[in-house]
Amino acid sequence: MMDLSDGHMSNEHRELLRSASESANPLSISPLEISTSPRTPRSPKSPKTPRSPKSPRSPKGHFSKHGSGKGSPLKNDRHSQSGIDGRPKKGGSGGKGTWGGLLDTDDSHALDPNDPNYTSTEENEPSSARKSSSPFVEYRKKVAVIVEEYFATDDIISTANELRELGMPSYNYYFVKKLVSMAMDRHDKEKEMAAVLLSSLYADIIDPPQVYKGFSKLVESADDLFVDIPDTVDVLALFISRAVVDDILPPAFLTKEMTYLPKDSKGVDVIRRAGKNYLSAPLHAEIIERRWGGSRNKTVEDVKDQINNLLIECVVSGDKKEACRCIKDLNVPFFHHEIVKRAIIMAMEKRQSEDRLLDLLKTAAEEGLINSSQISKGFGRIIDTIDDLSLDIPNARRILQSLISKAASEGWLCASSLKSLSAEPEKRALEDSAAKAFKVKAQSMIQEYFLSGDISEVCCCLESENGSSSSDLNAMFVKKLITLSMDRKNREKEMASVLLSSLCFPDDDMVNGFVMLIESADDTALDIPVVVEDLALFLARAVVDEVLAPFHLDEIGSQCLGPDSIGNKVLQMAKSLLKARLSGERILRCWGGGGISRNGWAIEDIKDKIGKLLEEFESGGDKREACRCIKELGMPFFHHEVVKKSLVMVMEKKNSRLWGLLGECFSTGLITMNQMMKGFGRVAESLDDLSLDVPDAGKQFTHYVEQAKDEGWLDSSFSFTRSGHPVENGLWP
Repeated sequence: MMDLSDGHMSNEHRELLRSASESANPLSISPLEISTSPRTPRSPKSPKTPRSPKSPRSPKGHFSKHGSGKGSPLKNDRHSQSGIDGRPKKGGSGGKGTWGGLLDTDDSHALDPNDPNYTSTEENEPSSARKSSSPFVEYRKKVAVIVEEYFATDDIISTANELRELGMPSYNYYFVKKLVSMAMDRHDKEKEMAAVLLSSLYADIIDPPQVYKGFSKLVESADDLFVDIPDTVDVLALFISRAVVDDILPPAFLTKEMTYLPKDSKGVDVIRRAGKNYLSAPLHAEIIERRWGGSRNKTVEDVKDQINNLLIECVVSGDKKEACRCIKDLNVPFFHHEIVKRAIIMAMEKRQSEDRLLDLLKTAAEEGLINSSQISKGFGRIIDTIDDLSLDIPNARRILQSLISKAASEGWLCASSLKSLSAEPEKRALEDSAAKAFKVKAQSMIQEYFLSGDISEVCCCLESENGSSSSDLNAMFVKKLITLSMDRKNREKEMASVLLSSLCFPDDDMVNGFVMLIESADDTALDIPVVVEDLALFLARAVVDEVLAPFHLDEIGSQCLGPDSIGNKVLQMAKSLLKARLSGERILRCWGGGGISRNGWAIEDIKDKIGKLLEEFESGGDKREACRCIKELGMPFFHHEVVKKSLVMVMEKKNSRLWGLLGECFSTGLITMNQMMKGFGRVAESLDDLSLDVPDAGKQFTHYVEQAKDEGWLDSSFSFTRSGHPVENGLWP
């Protein structure tokens, strides 16, 4: 039997107590105490030496020869000769029912040379935590801090400067995503702040494609956001709607994103709610802007009015300090180029106010209120439009040159950053005097037309002013008409489209007018942010109204500046609008007028008038009188409804009088082949319903299609199916 001496037993008990205290508080045991026993010297261990027997009073298999526990740090620190990591799972801690190790640290920390424990050899250690971070990872970290600071300070200028200093514009889409996603999980105050910040940074700090991409990423991650934010669908739909209302996101975003998203994703719900619940509601703009406690974001028109008022007040009172305070209160530092532009134009128009306005700009520049970039941009915009200004301001070019020289000599304008202002304007096809006079009169005619709506008066004035029917003057009128209407409300845009369809300009003049519009789209975008959408709608409407033929779009496209130009974007959007299902009816209603030139007329009223005049003709009316009534409707783009109703009445009553009327309209050019094909196509779409009242409707329709082809009304390629799709996407070959 083993000698159970007091010394040996006390040693075993001592080891047991040490092991117990070690597991209870590992920080209280030093490595020296763990590795050696104070009474038993440690002998070298030979691989062939057998292990000494365990004490019978020791727990079986729990303690080693030297009393070390199975999970002791000494054993875990031994290096294995195999490639397998012999360390315990989770570093010996963090198992089931535990809180993790007391010394757990984040491996993602960065090395600090000033740390007392820092050693130079650490830099060469092959640890994943010490791999250099990518620029995008660094950008993400900094952006999170910038957003947090903005929510705390509400300082748009500082936020913009910090984002600019990052110098990574290609990653700004992530800023958009991060800003909105962080605001979604906060109060209405932060949501409103986020919307205002995006509107302020748009175009100047964050490029439009980056804003688009940021919202696209948000929609794609809607399912992940929903896990943490239960009302993700509603809040994100509101952010998208607000972006559309603030003109930083095109309305086409909704339809484009819908095509890329999985049908069962939350992103689809977001797009649908934005389109149906918010953007389609009456007075949606006002509702959306006040949803988070009242919009602090002013419209472009409001800001322009306030700028104009403060400049006028400065000219009258001469109080530069008050004017600078008003500029600061506007809180639109990225729109200060508009202040410069309006101040210089006002100085050119009213020479007696020149000194006060230039002193204001000089003071604002010296105090850092308006930076040099905005000053150069303001002057640059005036240089771009100097030819138009010359129509209203005699010697505008010379006056502007003197103002530039004065500002440069005073040191608040860098003249070398501006475009060259040549002494002579570019050569024109027409004499400058004739063109200037016509532009002035054309603008007066258009403004009077917007007030009266009298198309015949405009036509008479055009005949008297352009008696020679100059194509250049006609193109100028088209450009001027659309440009003036784009800066107004939907009523004026609708009136402009109706006037275009009523003018008898040659096709080439119309094409040249739209080419001029597209060539100047980049400049127009400075004053009208939605120029792409508006011009695309005008182009599509011109095709629907048969002012332009579809092939004219390709002709206009061949004269665009490049694939990335605004003009090219306009054409692509116009083509996509025309390819949509039932595009004609939708485009006719794009500005709420349905193509009606007379106040109070709706589509239903027009259809009713067409039905009545056809019934009157069928009961014994005169062809000439019926053609006159159709012409007086003033809606050549809606003549397909005449074709449809006439054909249906012929099939229902088997009366050939209306067929003869269609022949008369076609032979006189009142109804074109395009409208004929649309009318027959509309009947083809409703054949199934028509067959309920007219059993042989399909047979009759086939007969009339063949007869129309024989008479030349329809193109030989016209075909239809009983499913109601005569041609693809509503476009005729």
